[in-house]
Amino acid sequence: MYEGLLVIDADAHKLENPLIMRDYLDSKYRDRIGLVIDRLGDQRVRVVDFNPKTGQNDLMQLFPQPSGLGKGGFRTLHPETTLGAMFNQPRIEQMDAEGIDVHIIYGTLNLVFASLLDHDLAIALCQAYNTYMAEDCRPYGDRLKPIGVLPLQDINEAIKEMHRCVNELGMVGVAVPPNLPVPHPRAPEAFPDIRTCKAISHPDFRPLLQAAVDLDVALGIHGAPGSYMMGGIADHMETFVLTHIFVQRNQQQHAMTRMVFDGAFEQFPTLRVGFLEGGCGWLPDLAHAMHEHWEKRIRDFDPKHPYRPSMMDVTRHMLQERGTHHSTNVISQVKNLFDLLWSAEHDSMSIDDESLYEHYNLRHRDPLEYFERGQIFVSFESDDPAPAYLPQAMGEVGKRVVCFSGDYGHWDGVLQNCVRDAAHKGNYDRAHLAQLLAGNTLNLYGDRLRQSLPKALQLSPELATSTH
Repeated sequence: MYEGLLVIDADAHKLENPLIMRDYLDSKYRDRIGLVIDRLGDQRVRVVDFNPKTGQNDLMQLFPQPSGLGKGGFRTLHPETTLGAMFNQPRIEQMDAEGIDVHIIYGTLNLVFASLLDHDLAIALCQAYNTYMAEDCRPYGDRLKPIGVLPLQDINEAIKEMHRCVNELGMVGVAVPPNLPVPHPRAPEAFPDIRTCKAISHPDFRPLLQAAVDLDVALGIHGAPGSYMMGGIADHMETFVLTHIFVQRNQQQHAMTRMVFDGAFEQFPTLRVGFLEGGCGWLPDLAHAMHEHWEKRIRDFDPKHPYRPSMMDVTRHMLQERGTHHSTNVISQVKNLFDLLWSAEHDSMSIDDESLYEHYNLRHRDPLEYFERGQIFVSFESDDPAPAYLPQAMGEVGKRVVCFSGDYGHWDGVLQNCVRDAAHKGNYDRAHLAQLLAGNTLNLYGDRLRQSLPKALQLSPELATSTH
């Protein structure tokens, strides 16, 4: 705890021990995944995937992507947390030293599972990872809460695995990628160099969202550099520094905006989603942009009655600017223009096309309401000042959407004094700080997390006051 306040890390990480996880994988897939050393002496995961060009399982990919546009990480082992990310005893010792009560644990290797085309391989890897993580964390079950991963390549198997994660393995949530990379329809054989993506809000994934609602579990959306997921601006960067500046926030911004405007939060009003490891400083700007476009282009927009200035006004201003000695030519030009515009306007009045009304089914719901009713959460790390100014930018809801994360185990995470530094980034009152350190995370993961905590922690005021 920190000064008597419960502390839950909403997004800590496991560095999967390949010597152990391999034992959980179905033997027929073991020779299709392994470790290699790249030309710079860095460790990569080698995966033999389905190749759309040959129709065979002979596409060898390295993760994270070692070079080129969208380059992935290298030299990413953290000197303070690598051993703790692999082995639980040093993790627990460091949690105790920093005052962290609970780690919600996401994987690292599994961030590339979404990029695989071979459905069977993806299913086998997800099953192996989930069983491995459940057994790995079980001896420390009061402190370590693993998050399951799902093979989105097969929606029925993904739903089945979600039920197994929650009902059999006791996990408090499941992770999904912000988007699923898929071959581009105009160049299917060029995957992954040429690709497009399916957002997690795609209609194909709606049964999965329904399953999350039925099970009352949160979805943790987690991206990754060098994974062939669509990375926005990062896809056009050729150094890891530049890729990493953009990749996480662009992936989360894309996923959040699609979830809002594709109607996922409207269809599932109790669905809770964490958009993780992308920071939160960008959230007020994106929220404002969503509200503005909803207000001006959905709620108040009538595409069948576009504005047209009058021919008389246009003619008058043209004569003022061009001079009366051009009057004959100006009048003729304006008349020709308005004949064209009148024809186009007349035609638009008779158009019966749903594409005129973008996101029309959301016209009665301001996107900001999804924040207000507790469906959207983001994370912040200890060196991020954004939680201090989110209330000024978003009002009271700015206090309720952000969850503390140390990003434990990753190269850019901070260990020493991470809780103390997070607590002192702003002039927080005690109630606000309690929300940041645990209350919001409890609201994200819900009753499955609350009820899994030991009785000593259940006496914490955050458990009594935080509400979904």
